[in-house]
Amino acid sequence: MPELPEIEIVKQSLDKNIKFEKIKKVVVRNRSLRFKIPKNFEIVLKNKIINKISRKSKYLILHLEDIYCVIHLGMSGTIHLINKKNFKKNTNTSFYSSPNLPLKHNHIEFFLEKYQLIYNDPRRFGFFKIFEKKSLSDFFNNVGPEPLNNKFNINYISNYFINKKKNIKSFLLDQKFVSGIGNIYANEILFCCKINPLKKAKSLTKLDIKKIRYFSKSILNQAIKKGGSSIRDFKNVEGRNGSYQNEFKVYQRENLNCLNKDCFGKIKKKVISKRSTFFCNRCQK
Repeated sequence: MPELPEIEIVKQSLDKNIKFEKIKKVVVRNRSLRFKIPKNFEIVLKNKIINKISRKSKYLILHLEDIYCVIHLGMSGTIHLINKKNFKKNTNTSFYSSPNLPLKHNHIEFFLEKYQLIYNDPRRFGFFKIFEKKSLSDFFNNVGPEPLNNKFNINYISNYFINKKKNIKSFLLDQKFVSGIGNIYANEILFCCKINPLKKAKSLTKLDIKKIRYFSKSILNQAIKKGGSSIRDFKNVEGRNGSYQNEFKVYQRENLNCLNKDCFGKIKKKVISKRSTFFCNRCQK
C-alpha cells in the first residue's frame, strides 16, 4: 500500500498537471470499489473545476468548488494521466505501476480539458467519495495527526502511550494514533530509533519517544525529497523513479548484515500485526 510520501508525490504530480482543469465528463465502468460509487457520481462531478489538490494522510482530496472528492488508492490503485495531444504518452502518478495498463481494471475515468485521468485498481480496495465541507471534517475525525504535523509531539505521544500494552510497531501502523505511516516506513523508523518492534508502548522511555518523533518526521521528509520508494515501477509525471528504496536499512533485508556501525547483528523477519517486520536482532532493544 502506498504510504504518505508516495501519496504526496501523487498529489504534487496531479497539482502540477490538472489544477484548474474542468471535469467535462466522468465515466464509471465499475461501481463496486471498497465503497460503492453512487449513481449520481457522474452528474455531481460534471463541469466542476478542480481548484486544488491536497493530501491528508494517505488520502488525496480534489477541491471542486463547493464539494470535495476524496480518493484512496487502497492496495493496488493507480492514477494515470493521458495527455490528449499525445495519446501514446501514458503517465503514471501512483505508487505501483504497470508498463501496460490492463483495461479491465480501469474503473473510473475523468475527461478533462487537457488530460484523461484513469483510475486503475485490480484489487478494488480503493475508493472515491464525495463530501461537503462539514461531512469531510467528520470523515477525518478518527484520523490521527501526521508525523509532519506539530500535533504529533512529545506530549501527545507520551499521553497516548500511558498504560498501553500494545507493541510500538502496531501503534505506528494504527492510523488513529498517527496517520500516513505504513509498513515500510514503520520498519525504517524503528530501526533508526534502535527500538525493538515488539517493545510495549507503555515501557518506552522519554528518549525513545523523542527518537520516534524525530525519525518519523525526518524519514518521511527524506522519502518525499527522493520521490518516494519505487518498490515496483513507480514513476512521477516526469517519468522519474523514486529513489528512497536505495536508503532502506531493514525493509526486505532479511538475513543481511545490520548497517549500523559496530553492530554485527543480522536483519530478522517476523510477522507482527499480520505485517512483515524487519529488525536487527542485536541493536534494536
